[in-house]
Amino acid sequence: MSCEGHSHDHEHAEADDTSTALGTSLRPSIEFSSVTCLNESSPGSGKSILKLYEERLTSDPSLTSQDDPDEDPELLLTIPFNEAVAIKSISVLSYADAPIFQPHRNTAAPRTLKVFVNRQNLDFETARDLEPTATITLVSPLHQWDTNHSGGTIDYPLRPAGRFQNVTEIALYFCDNYAMPDGFGASNDLDDYNGDRVPTEITYIGLKGKGTNVKRKAVEAIYETTGMTKDHKVPGAEYFGREGV
Repeated sequence: MSCEGHSHDHEHAEADDTSTALGTSLRPSIEFSSVTCLNESSPGSGKSILKLYEERLTSDPSLTSQDDPDEDPELLLTIPFNEAVAIKSISVLSYADAPIFQPHRNTAAPRTLKVFVNRQNLDFETARDLEPTATITLVSPLHQWDTNHSGGTIDYPLRPAGRFQNVTEIALYFCDNYAMPDGFGASNDLDDYNGDRVPTEITYIGLKGKGTNVKRKAVEAIYETTGMTKDHKVPGAEYFGREGV
């Protein structure tokens, strides 16, 4: 279902929309044992929100950043795959600020998502400075939970499509949230923001696309510190090493 009346580039998924033009679920291709998340408040909560599609609207479990009013409410979720995949879209849902919760949770929905493809060993410092593969401004909670759209998820197309082919690992950097003024965030001017930081909360992340059936393989390399002459003989070379030949 398309969305009229604003500039965000996304599609609202239907209630039973498990397969669309934006791809099918890539959850079976995720290497769950290797999923990591920096700054999560509870160990393992990052992988817990990579839920089955039919569980996407559940509010628990959820991923929340560390609750510290003086620290950045950022999250860096790294998702490796067990095969090379083509990713067409991503879905992000947060129950923070949802009207169904009274009183509201003391958390906020993420605002800006920076996506990195096939960049291993990312940390916050690198993610802040590195040019992302794509940057997505997520819809505000007011739009996500208005009467016309509540009850579904939102698919954000990943473009240009060529950057999301043969992906073996994707990193999702949520650098700010909707409790902060627009323009502030870990990748902008967070140090100049004097207000208390409210934790970022996410309840569901889904990836759609297509698998390639090309399994991810570890590369085994053997490095030689010092080459030995006896290990690199050329057939017949002994005849040319003799005096007078």
